[in-house]
Amino acid sequence: MSLVTPDFGLLFWMTLIFAIVFFVLAKWGFPAITGMVDKRSERINESIAKAKEAEKMLAEMAERQAAMLEETRAEQGRILREAAQARDAMVGQAKQQAQDEAAKILDHARTQIAAEKETALKEIRCQVAALSVDVAEKILRDKLSDTKTQVDLVTRMMDEIERTDTPS
Repeated sequence: MSLVTPDFGLLFWMTLIFAIVFFVLAKWGFPAITGMVDKRSERINESIAKAKEAEKMLAEMAERQAAMLEETRAEQGRILREAAQARDAMVGQAKQQAQDEAAKILDHARTQIAAEKETALKEIRCQVAALSVDVAEKILRDKLSDTKTQVDLVTRMMDEIERTDTPS
């Protein structure tokens, strides 16, 4: 038997064993292997589909997040504008109240000043009148110390009264 050329019996048995192994593999081995490969392929395709879906969801979430962020910024701006308007209104109201209060105080002060001025003028008039009477009394005492001056004064006054009583 030579190594290069096998015997007919050896070829027969090798072919028969190959056919049996091939049949067993074809019947139970290849379907199991191809089934496992198909399952793996399906799992890979499902994973790819899920990854694409997850990527799409992430993109949608990013868009929603951007929209919510923009909405939040708009809301924040609106709230800040409202707060500024409320602050301006409060400041304006406080200024108006302060002006009103200042006007009331000023009016009250003016009336008090006018009343005090009137009171002071009355007091001054009374003092001037009292002073005038005192001065007149002193002057009259000095001038009317003798009886001749007194008689002359009474005569002069009577003449003045007659002139004013008689129609001219």
